[in-house]
Amino acid sequence: MFGYHLNLALRSLRHNSILSTLMIVVVAVGIGASMTALAIFRVMAGDPIPRKSVQLFTPQIDNLGPAGVPAPFRRHFTNDQLPLTLTYIDAMALMRAHVARRQAAMYATTITVTPPDPQQLPLRVPVRATYADFFPMFAVPFEYGGPWSAADDDAHAPVVVLSRKLNDRLFGGRNSVGRTLMLGTDDYRVAGVIDDWHPVPRFYDLTGDGSFSDPEQIFMPFTLAVQRQLPQGYLSCFKSTGPNVLQSECTWVEFWAELPTTAAVRGYRQFLQNYAAAQRQSGRFNWPARVALRDVRQWLVYNHVVNDDVRLLVLVSFGFLVVCLLNALGLMLAKFLRRSVQIAIRRALGAARGAIFAQSLVEAGVIGVAGGVAGLGLAVLGLTDARGLFPAAASVLTRLDGADATIAVILGVSATVLAGLYPTWRAARVQPAWRLKIR
Repeated sequence: MFGYHLNLALRSLRHNSILSTLMIVVVAVGIGASMTALAIFRVMAGDPIPRKSVQLFTPQIDNLGPAGVPAPFRRHFTNDQLPLTLTYIDAMALMRAHVARRQAAMYATTITVTPPDPQQLPLRVPVRATYADFFPMFAVPFEYGGPWSAADDDAHAPVVVLSRKLNDRLFGGRNSVGRTLMLGTDDYRVAGVIDDWHPVPRFYDLTGDGSFSDPEQIFMPFTLAVQRQLPQGYLSCFKSTGPNVLQSECTWVEFWAELPTTAAVRGYRQFLQNYAAAQRQSGRFNWPARVALRDVRQWLVYNHVVNDDVRLLVLVSFGFLVVCLLNALGLMLAKFLRRSVQIAIRRALGAARGAIFAQSLVEAGVIGVAGGVAGLGLAVLGLTDARGLFPAAASVLTRLDGADATIAVILGVSATVLAGLYPTWRAARVQPAWRLKIR
């Protein structure tokens, strides 16, 4: 019977092509607007490392004291005014203590790369200075080779790991492990090449505008970057830096630790409190220093990665979808009532109300499918326009995946069928005697 109802629905849509097209367009506009907002929201609010997000933690230590952040800069900080990064002093103390299963201090910098092909011009690329634990801790996949060793960290070894994108550009995608690459004025050995890896949001570094930026193209030992004085990408100083930024109260080092159990988290939190108390006793702090320890999801919420504007955009877009569906409801009601004489004839010839109801619902479903598919096209156009809002992460934030496409079609069908229930009910309630005229 479904095939029969579908055939009748398609004939009805062709018979009233202008009205049918108008209904499909109305549904498509609503689906397109809502799916554009939903696709962006789902990526921004997603878990960037779902298998380990509850095991990865970043610590915070209050080294500013009661004075806190100066008023002009408070809008760049969260409500509790805790620094988002650590000082070099604190980061190295945590690294030496090695309380966590894995841990990595890190910071962002840049460096000039001289391609091995003399035909290519030197280029400036972003660098992540970190420790060897970074790669297994964040489950970074490798196309060739692997990370450097802990011994390389200790020895300040001139080794690097390349992104797949940079390896394709410099070495044509070939295995470059063991090759020598000039960075700045020094030679480095390639230890590995990362496969496609793009956590969104980029949870391990939310400083500045980097939440949705691409990962760095070069990774090198933190110890080597500090030794060679590669510049800090994000330096926050509210006190005198002194002669050496490494000995100052400037915060610029991100720090992540892997704590696989609840007991490990509890122990690390106690360690942080003890460390802050020891710093106070040493005279570095003259206030009860606050500490915090947050996992990946808590860190994203704490930093307002998904701001209220994006949430409001989703609500507004779905409100617009409701308005579009109400318009579609009115158009369907007009369409079905316009066919009341035809429906009355079918009823007089013995068609049951259930059959009329089923055919009308199938017709509404067909409109929903067509509107959902057309809405996908509008959503793609909307996401293309959104690339201007998120240029750093356009390839990730502004694309539809299979789940988004499925949601769009299901939403289109479900919403249209729900909107068509009342017009369908009215169509099934047509009384033949009221509509038929004897001539």
